[in-house]
Amino acid sequence: MKYLPRPRWRWLHWLWRIPLLLFACAVVVILFYRVMPVGTSSFMFQQNVAAYFDDEIPPVRQQWVDYADISPHLVLAVIASEDQLFPEHAGIDTVSTRQAIQAALDGESAGGGSTITQQVAKNMFLWSGRSYVRKVLEWGLTLVIELLWDKQRIIEVYLNIAQFGERDYGVGAACENLLSEKIPAELRRRDAALLAAVLPAPTHYKVERPSHTVKKRQRHILKQMRQLGGVAYLGFLAE
Repeated sequence: MKYLPRPRWRWLHWLWRIPLLLFACAVVVILFYRVMPVGTSSFMFQQNVAAYFDDEIPPVRQQWVDYADISPHLVLAVIASEDQLFPEHAGIDTVSTRQAIQAALDGESAGGGSTITQQVAKNMFLWSGRSYVRKVLEWGLTLVIELLWDKQRIIEVYLNIAQFGERDYGVGAACENLLSEKIPAELRRRDAALLAAVLPAPTHYKVERPSHTVKKRQRHILKQMRQLGGVAYLGFLAE
């Protein structure tokens, strides 16, 4: 009997397994970083690669700081600024997400709605920009992070990989290079609010030379910190 060759398209049968394999690798990394310091991220790696080929792009500066050595004022400032529902949600703000999806279906801007956990997922594993593929991957990774890490670990990693300046990632590098070598554990309310104020656009807003817009954001964050009840609000992180 003469056997017919398999159609060449049969390799597509295996193609769908590649995303699953990559996702499984990401889960292993998330498990590893449940206890280990995070020394790099996808965003940092991308900038370092770009810096290697372009002298005008500065390489990344980052140094890990344990949660116990980070001022509670900064933790509060970031939650007040970026994600006030952080204690309550399971990684995804469903209300904001539904609004973003509806806006996209209506042909409008679908920005916004990213929680702190989503930002951790994006910064660690993905790339900048907007696309439905990236957003779906971000949601999946976010749910895994929320399942495997507690809230304290999530905010600890966020504060160590968030970009605060053109080349400064994490609170350690930000304090040393942008705040005149201040110690992360000793940050006061105003400095904490200033760091949080630049998070939406860290290459545009400057910690060392705050613009009127940054100072306005700083005042607003300070007000939000008071309304949340001050650092006593952070009691949920110890639960």
